[in-house]
Amino acid sequence: MERVCKECKGKLTGRADQKFCSDYCRNAYNNRINSDTKNLIRNTNNQLRKNYRILESLQPEPTTKTTRDKLLSKGFDFNLFTSIYTTKKGQTYYFVYDYGYLPLNEDYFAVVKKN
Repeated sequence: MERVCKECKGKLTGRADQKFCSDYCRNAYNNRINSDTKNLIRNTNNQLRKNYRILESLQPEPTTKTTRDKLLSKGFDFNLFTSIYTTKKGQTYYFVYDYGYLPLNEDYFAVVKKN
């Protein structure tokens, strides 16, 4: 059985486990496979990074207070976070990696950093 490149279907010579004839074909194959199906993941990760940068920019002290309007004006998406932490008192913190926010009363939020 003749071995062929997964991208260009050219004949492979060399190692027995070789899948591509060149780096160009390997990159082209992986870019083609990952481009269309991964748009949702890429967009979600980009928004998580944006949320992280926004929380990081608001964190000059150990705990900072901010408003919903200020977060929204910077492009913060409240639907995307990486984890939820509920304290023994029942307070729920939403974290984007190591930065989190706690909803307070009247559209205020406490911004914290996990140690």
